[in-house]
This record gives sequence, C-alpha cells and structure tokens, in this order.
Amino acid sequence: MAIRFLIQEGFVIIERNYFARKLGEIDIIASRDGVLHFIEVKGARADFDPIYNLTRSKLRKIINSTNYYMKTQNIDMPFSIDAIIIRVDEVEFIENITI
Repeated sequence: MAIRFLIQEGFVIIERNYFARKLGEIDIIASRDGVLHFIEVKGARADFDPIYNLTRSKLRKIINSTNYYMKTQNIDMPFSIDAIIIRVDEVEFIENITI
C-alpha cells in the first residue's frame, strides 16, 4: 500500500528494507524532485493509532541508518526523513519527521 501510494505521488523507489547492521532498518528509500526520501512505514489495527509507534528511539535508529547509507553510498544530496502512516484504508504521508 505504501509503495503504491509513493509511486502514484511521483516517487521513484530506490530500495526497500535497507538494513544497516547494528543501526537499524529503513523501510523505503525513494527519490522525487532531486530529494532522497528515507521513509518509515507504520500501520496498526483500527483500535490503535500507528503514529504512536514512531518513538524517539526509533527516530534515532532511522537517523543513524540514514547517515550510514549516505556515507557508504557516497551520496551528497538533499534528503528528508519521512513517515507513512497506514490506518485501515487511509495513507498519511508526513515529510521531515525529525524537524
């Protein structure tokens, strides 16, 4: 659902489930308009809002994994750390979750 949403919004999917050993995982890496997007996807049952799964600890892991990816791939370009929240049949895209 998240991938379909991103493609419809004009993103190019670069990688899925990127794992940086001892740092964490990035669910989706995509690009659009010259910006690299590192996207965390959260979904849950209807009785619990999945946005609450974006904890301070999880954000720290995403930031560290993003920095590792940029360094190891020798990438120097604008980037954004984002989230996709899936609630039943609704997809919410939140850009720049670390600001």
